[in-house]
Amino acid sequence: QVYLVESGGGLVQPGGSLRLSCAASGGSNYAMAWFRQAPGQGREFVATISGRGDVMSYSDAVKDRFIAGKDNAKNTVYLQMRRLDVEDTGVYYCAASRRLYVPSQPNENDFNYWGQGTQVTVSS
Repeated sequence: QVYLVESGGGLVQPGGSLRLSCAASGGSNYAMAWFRQAPGQGREFVATISGRGDVMSYSDAVKDRFIAGKDNAKNTVYLQMRRLDVEDTGVYYCAASRRLYVPSQPNENDFNYWGQGTQVTVSS
C-alpha cells in the first residue's frame, strides 16, 4: 500500500505562485501525477512525472506555467505553480501508479493510489 500526503496549498492572488508537495510512503519509483478538481466539476489531469523523473507532461491548461519535479531520495514529488489564475482554483490531488511510465495525457484509471488533496484558491 502506498500512502500519499499533499501539502503546500493555500490562498494566493492572481499572478502569484505556489509550490505543492506530495510525500509518498510504502513504495518508490512510481509514476506520479497531479490532478485537480474545481467546485462542481470532475477531476482533471494537470501534470505527470515518470518513476525515474525523466519524463514529464502537462495539460494544455498549465503547460509553460507549472513545473513538476521528483526527488526519489525523499519519495516526494513537487508541483511548482506560477502565474496562477482564478481558473486554477480547486483541490489538487497527488496520484501514484505502480508503473514507471504512464501515458502523456493520463486519466484517473492510470493510477492506483491517491492522496486526500490540498486546496488551492486563487483570488484577489
